[in-house]
Amino acid sequence: MTTDPWGRVDDDGTVYVRTSEGERVVGSWQAGAPEEALAFFRRKYDALVTEVELLEKRLSTTDLSAGQALSSIDKLRSAVRDAAAVGDLEALMRRLDALTERAEQRRVEQKQAQEQARTEARDTKERIVAEAERVAEETTHWKSGGERMRQLIDEWKAAPRADRPTEQALWKRMSAARNAFSKRRKAYFAGLDQQREQVREVKEQIVAEAEALAGSTEWGPTSGRYRELMQRWKASGRADRASEDRLWARFKAAQDTFFQARNAVFAERDAELRVNAEAKEKLLEEARQELPGIADPRRARARLREYQEAWEEAGPLPRDSRDKLEGAFRRIEEEVRRAEDKEWERTNPEARARAQATVDRIRGSLQELEARLDKARTAGDQRRVREAEEAISARRSWLEEAEKALEEMS
Repeated sequence: MTTDPWGRVDDDGTVYVRTSEGERVVGSWQAGAPEEALAFFRRKYDALVTEVELLEKRLSTTDLSAGQALSSIDKLRSAVRDAAAVGDLEALMRRLDALTERAEQRRVEQKQAQEQARTEARDTKERIVAEAERVAEETTHWKSGGERMRQLIDEWKAAPRADRPTEQALWKRMSAARNAFSKRRKAYFAGLDQQREQVREVKEQIVAEAEALAGSTEWGPTSGRYRELMQRWKASGRADRASEDRLWARFKAAQDTFFQARNAVFAERDAELRVNAEAKEKLLEEARQELPGIADPRRARARLREYQEAWEEAGPLPRDSRDKLEGAFRRIEEEVRRAEDKEWERTNPEARARAQATVDRIRGSLQELEARLDKARTAGDQRRVREAEEAISARRSWLEEAEKALEEMS
């Protein structure tokens, strides 16, 4: 009989392995020496050791899931338990027990990590859904809103998954937000199309009226009517681009036809009115030289009336010189009016009476001050003398100005 610390081979070739529960038959060896039998079954044990070592290394150095690790441990445990091998099988079982504890710990850690990942995924998708709902409800910038909605869908797809019920509930909200945005956008553009169609109809009417006025020779009223049509055009809004360009081209063509005809007529008329402008320039120059030299406002007014009559008889002015010449003549009329107003104020009895009262009041005040000065000198009170002299000097200056004003009114 040949023996080993963990097994033996008896005389009939039966191979045994020793365990704490006793010996167990692991095989039979008939060909060859008993030592060869023990070596053969020890190699089978070494193969089991290698498998256990590999599993220990995977669990230590990789992210092997707890479920996979436990499944591998169970297979190895069954293999070791029924192994046809010679060696310390119980030591291998203890190593597998230690691996089981480590795998169970990993299961707890992985479960916690999964819960945290699901929570983060839920929070991420909650944020994505909330923004999508805000875009669907609030945005009116349809192009940027549509681009943002597409970005949010891409972010959703790229984000990690939450638990199934949460994922389904959030996707339902996300899908509803996307559909709501699409409906709002479609409704807006449908309304915009309707609005643009209404604007097109209004501008069609404006253009038709503008074209009907193009041949008018009522220059003033028609010019005003074209201004009103332009205001209506601007206030009516915008039609679609093609209609807008087409209608504007028609409107402008009608307007240009009218104003080109009017400008041609006005240019011819202005040429005829150059003679009137020359006559009024001559009258204006004469009035500028004569009227300021007339001292009597009444005579100046009479002479101005003669100039005014001559001015009217000279006829209308060309447009390019009308404002300038009419303005210059108005300024001469204003100068004569101011001279009349000044003369009236000078000869006004009420104003003259007020001026006389002012002179009398200042003279009375002077007399009182001179009497006060005499008393101060008699009393030898120098302070009162200085005060009276200063007051008298001021009153005399006032009296001089008041007498001058009164004299101008005499």
